[in-house]
Amino acid sequence: MKKNAIYLLLLISLIASVSCKSIRQKKSIKDLNVTRKDEITEGKVPLVDATRNISIANGQFVDPTGRTLFLRGINLGGSTKMPYTPSMGTHVREDFFKGKEVSFVGRPFSLEDADEHFTRLKAWGYHFLRFLVTWEAIEHEGPGIYDEEYLDYVVAILTKANEYGFNVLIDPHQDLWSRYTGGDGAPLWTFEVAGMDVRNFQETGAAFVHNLYGDPYPRMIWFSNYYKLGSATMFTLFFGGNDFAPQTEVEGIPIQDYLQTHYIKALTALAQKVAHLPNVVGFELMNEPSSGYIGITDITQPFEADILGEVPTAFEGMLLGEGNVVDIQCYGMGTFSLKDEGKKPMNTEKVSAWRDGQDCIWRQHGVWETTAEGVSQIKDAAYFSTVNGQVVDFNKRYYEPFAVKYADAIRSIDPEWIICVDNVLFPVPHPLPELKKYPEVKWINGSHWYDDVTLVKKQYLPFLGLLDGRLIIGKNRVRKAYETFLAGMIEETHEQYGPVPSLLGEFGIPFDMNKAKAYETDDFKTQAKALDRSFRVVEKNNLHYTLWNYTADNTNERGDQWNGEDLSIFSYNQQTDPTDINSGGRALDAAVRPYPRKVAGVLNEYQYDYAEKELFLTIEVNKLSTYPTEIHLPEFIYNDGFTVYSTEKKLAFDSEEHILLYTPDKKGIHRIIIRKE
Repeated sequence: MKKNAIYLLLLISLIASVSCKSIRQKKSIKDLNVTRKDEITEGKVPLVDATRNISIANGQFVDPTGRTLFLRGINLGGSTKMPYTPSMGTHVREDFFKGKEVSFVGRPFSLEDADEHFTRLKAWGYHFLRFLVTWEAIEHEGPGIYDEEYLDYVVAILTKANEYGFNVLIDPHQDLWSRYTGGDGAPLWTFEVAGMDVRNFQETGAAFVHNLYGDPYPRMIWFSNYYKLGSATMFTLFFGGNDFAPQTEVEGIPIQDYLQTHYIKALTALAQKVAHLPNVVGFELMNEPSSGYIGITDITQPFEADILGEVPTAFEGMLLGEGNVVDIQCYGMGTFSLKDEGKKPMNTEKVSAWRDGQDCIWRQHGVWETTAEGVSQIKDAAYFSTVNGQVVDFNKRYYEPFAVKYADAIRSIDPEWIICVDNVLFPVPHPLPELKKYPEVKWINGSHWYDDVTLVKKQYLPFLGLLDGRLIIGKNRVRKAYETFLAGMIEETHEQYGPVPSLLGEFGIPFDMNKAKAYETDDFKTQAKALDRSFRVVEKNNLHYTLWNYTADNTNERGDQWNGEDLSIFSYNQQTDPTDINSGGRALDAAVRPYPRKVAGVLNEYQYDYAEKELFLTIEVNKLSTYPTEIHLPEFIYNDGFTVYSTEKKLAFDSEEHILLYTPDKKGIHRIIIRKE
């Protein structure tokens, strides 16, 4: 009876969530001045001549006039992970192993096409770019050999971006270490100096690579590579090689120092090239880094995570990598959990993930051994969890020192540049590193968040949410949980970094949801609802963001060209009228939004109702400024006009830039409501 009662309560809760329509609470316009668009005088956004467009002051992003900035940005772009020449999405096997003969010139798009794409993004209200580059793009030919043509190309693209008013954060992007471990980022030669043979990664289970596996590539399985030999080994060597592989040297240099030095020097070479550009505001440390094996307390046990596909333990991965046949547990994707698919033998051809004459690094260092009888056995299951008898703290011992070393190198070129850092999640989650003890560096938190149910299931289920493995039921409960989670991101920033801003580096939704039906019907209403919910919980926290993503060469067939992902808000396949800048956009009702761009005061609250096309914000003015608050009103939304309800009536409108200018004469709290006519 009790069990039935619990089910009944859950059912009632779900039905209530479904049947009770959200009642929009009208923002009061009492005592506000009413001004129609045709009553507003023509104005001009004031030009500010400065050597730097964005800096940090009093815990806020500010422009050279001291106005508070709201960063509304986008990641540019998804296919930057892959070479442009030869054109190589992750579905392409040909020339995959010719990693030293590639070029990334043309990513995210050609210089000839830059005007088109920047015009479109500007019209959609994005003024900030998280601009992807990869270590491989800079240093693919060999250690210390930089692709100068690529560096010059980046300068040219960012110069063009500056002409359109885009500020830029450089993102040294990586996933899973490299293309050769199923992701992107590091050059091929990094595996070679570690003694690994990428040609055998697929057979040995060291990586599960789309280019080698072929189609159809299982949905979201790329993530499993964080837990496999190739990626985990390289990250362990990069962050902790001095402790865990002290015998491994390259050209007489410990491999940790060798890899870190080359990574930092490659990004420093790019930094030197772009240092003169006022729109380059800083550099990120590394996208979604991994701790590798570091911190795992028992490498013979399964990872504490839900992993799709073939899931060897760390120890089993090492055995496979050195030519052993091992029965490996496999999992498929169930409805809301993994599906046990039993075990299967792997590496039946008995090939090695190590180069000829090279043994497994971890066997060399005493993690495991092969007895005289030929039996492979573990020697130290806790090898990666302690150093000199002390439990390893990954952040303090490895991540923080690397962050400081990287920041020092980048800031030697420009000490005012922002350094963006996010937390390490794989394979062992870690909180943000504690960097407030280095206040001379302008740190910001650039962590990521996705609506996991929508992302993984490729369905929008508004009444279901997932956070930290916890299933949430109920539309309002899901929204509240997401809002609280993102508020916690800001709180963690302040605890670990001090009073500095947070930038949500990535969030977004898959556009190929519901079996990509929208590509046949051109109806993206479901995608718009899913995207709007993500936007709303972000905006509820006044959180700066860069949406994932804009991919110039996205296609309905191949998405963003990477591991089956399709999160771009633009695709030529949706373009029906090349003369219309909006044609090709996806779910633009949600993706294009008005927002306060520059605030002469403090932004207290900011909400946009995309169904009603209504923007509401409150601003606290403590000091009068000769510069106005600037509110972007996209032509896509407000082309037929709008009405402004505001505390004061001193308004102007820049019809070319689509910016409403609000200049208050009094201090205090100012309310502004903008409604589409």
